[in-house]
Amino acid sequence: MSITFKLNGKSTTVDAPADMPLLWVLRDVLDLKGTKFGCGMAQCGACTVHIKGVATRSCVTPVAAVKGAEVTTIEGLSTDGTHPLQRAWEEVDVPQCGYCQAGQLMSAAALLKKTPNPTDADIDAAMNGNLCRCGTYLRIREAIHKAAAMAPTPATQAGRARTGASKR
Repeated sequence: MSITFKLNGKSTTVDAPADMPLLWVLRDVLDLKGTKFGCGMAQCGACTVHIKGVATRSCVTPVAAVKGAEVTTIEGLSTDGTHPLQRAWEEVDVPQCGYCQAGQLMSAAALLKKTPNPTDADIDAAMNGNLCRCGTYLRIREAIHKAAAMAPTPATQAGRARTGASKR
């Protein structure tokens, strides 16, 4: 079955069974290896992507469900690694083994889009279900707070537009 959706900002058409999990379409059909397989039951969060801006487990999402939708993977979060979360992750030295980090980053990005200045409770609620076998949860929380402080606000974006200042 031919299914068209927007992937990381570009129209994409795949020929895959309608019930094939989006995770396997991304990894095996489209060769995007950033989204990881963890449990296959939407319990660990390693496979998290954004569908219409919402953090979604791709391992249990049939590709037919994204027909016509906007899908963003870790590869689409930033083309050059300068997303505030990616920078904060590096500065705080969040990953140990790193396996869960793509899913952690995608869940955190969805949180910051909805709640630009989250509390610890907001972060804990949004990140609940993203498992880290290395136990870096405190560093993940710290990095999310750091990214929130780095992220441009509508006011700073307007100021940059007026002055011609570039984004870092």
